Amino acid sequence: MKTIIGILLAATLCFSASGATVKAGSQLPQDNKTTEKKMDDFQIIRDEVVDSVRYVSAVPSATVCSVRIDIELKGDIVESVVYTRGCNGNAKGIGALIKGMTVDEAIRRLKGITCGNRPTSCPDQLARVLEKVTASRD
Repeated sequence: MKTIIGILLAATLCFSASGATVKAGSQLPQDNKTTEKKMDDFQIIRDEVVDSVRYVSAVPSATVCSVRIDIELKGDIVESVVYTRGCNGNAKGIGALIKGMTVDEAIRRLKGITCGNRPTSCPDQLARVLEKVTASRD
């Protein structure tokens, strides 16, 4: 019995950490119609250039675990990406792997990546934010 309670508690904590909430007695959604609508609900909260470095901060979709993405771009090159919350190791890995990469290459590699049964992910949200800021500079 303790094992079952522990598993349920761990699942609840993991689900709660993702930002999702479920009322007691309710069921999880059986389709992705609600989350599909939220793939592009990110919000850019900062976009400015200081000393030739473009600083972009965004709040990603509520369907992912991270709550903020901070990006530094120098020209068309990704200098830094830092996620707040989310899967710590994976978020650090994404930032390390795309450092020095062109924005277009980062978008090409990250766009469309999903997380579990969600239609988006932290890397996909980064790609979408990069697309948006790239479109705004053209």
